[in-house]
Amino acid sequence: MGLVAIAAVAGNVINGRAQSVDSLLDKLVDKGVLTVKEAKDLREEGDKDFSKAYAAKSGMADWVSALKFSGDFRGRYEWISPNSVAVPSNIDRQRFRYRLRFGVVASLMDDFEAGFRLTSGQAATGNTSGGDPISGNTTFSGNGSKKFVYFDQAYGKWSPLHAAGWNGNLTIGKMENPFLFSDMVFDPDYTPEGAASSISYAFNDRQSLKITGAGFLLNELPGSVHDTYLVAGQLRWDAKWTPKLQSSLGFAALTIQNGQNANTAALPNQNVGNTRLTANPDLLAYSYHPLVADAAVTYTLDSFPLYNGAFPIKAFGDYIRNPSAPTDRNTGWSAGLTLGKSGKKGLWDLTYRYKHLQSDAWFEELADSDTGAFYPTAPVGGAAGYGSGTNIKGHVIKLSYSPFDSFTLGATCFLMDLINNPSPAASSHATRLQVDANWKF
Repeated sequence: MGLVAIAAVAGNVINGRAQSVDSLLDKLVDKGVLTVKEAKDLREEGDKDFSKAYAAKSGMADWVSALKFSGDFRGRYEWISPNSVAVPSNIDRQRFRYRLRFGVVASLMDDFEAGFRLTSGQAATGNTSGGDPISGNTTFSGNGSKKFVYFDQAYGKWSPLHAAGWNGNLTIGKMENPFLFSDMVFDPDYTPEGAASSISYAFNDRQSLKITGAGFLLNELPGSVHDTYLVAGQLRWDAKWTPKLQSSLGFAALTIQNGQNANTAALPNQNVGNTRLTANPDLLAYSYHPLVADAAVTYTLDSFPLYNGAFPIKAFGDYIRNPSAPTDRNTGWSAGLTLGKSGKKGLWDLTYRYKHLQSDAWFEELADSDTGAFYPTAPVGGAAGYGSGTNIKGHVIKLSYSPFDSFTLGATCFLMDLINNPSPAASSHATRLQVDANWKF
């Protein structure tokens, strides 16, 4: 707790100073006293001088050029309503939850960076070695019992390439996900462990390419060299065709090696959906080596009713196919539209998305943990009731509004069904509603 207290005090000092200086420089730019470039140069020079002075006072090493503190808190009300007709004993569930994250990043000399982030969370189901890998939520329960805090990130990063349009970095540790995928591939809360590298090149201020490669460990076996790990590579092309029209296009390949050791006894068992062996329900029936493609187009209107500023309209979609599974269960796709963008005072967004993710298009334990449906009877290796992961299809509707820069309200509704229902005569439909209040700092 001492480290957190020191970090909080330092963060208040740094952030308070930065806000006052930024406000003054912005006013000077507005009045024409300074150009935008001159204001930027003054900010950088001031930050550098302040960091040196603060380092001297705090006892930080000379090679620590800056510290950055950040975090967020989310309070959530959640309602899950599965089909209660097929199984009368299965009733609606209502709960209150929170997620708290706090991180520190140290910028070092010679293009190095080191950081960590703490998160709330609950113990992983089926594995007690740590917290849930795909959620930072904690449910209000246990008569106000003290809750858990976990390391969500702990990494070192080197960024030696940053000249003539080129940028490149190497990261090792437990990190923010370096890939850009929808939640069909990775839950937004998943922070993988291993090594990753990215290289990007900007042809000009309108066109850029980025290549990302990584190897993540999923299950380390003390008595074997056949550890389960994920290797992935992604190529992205981002383009700005006009001041109002932008696009992105991505292609990726992923492979899980030694997937036979990714069993429920070895890994946290949070999701369901994959086909498992009838003779041994702990084991996966197929391998996972999918190809993924995604695309998005954004057009920005000058204005829109009830929206304060330029109004972005984004159409997006993605597709995944795992050739290692049968064709009736190896594909996933989603498509949607987002109007607006929240995150700043007075702004909002509305998103609709349709999602169709077959059972063995991807490994269930990495997919989103919020989109789930109702199993009237237990699948092989699973249990009856509500389950998230793969083998789901349906609609996702989300609305967010930011009354302040630091505060956003949101509501998300999931209307999902199973693709392969173990009891076709019974409905698998489930509705899940999440109402969120988000503070960022």
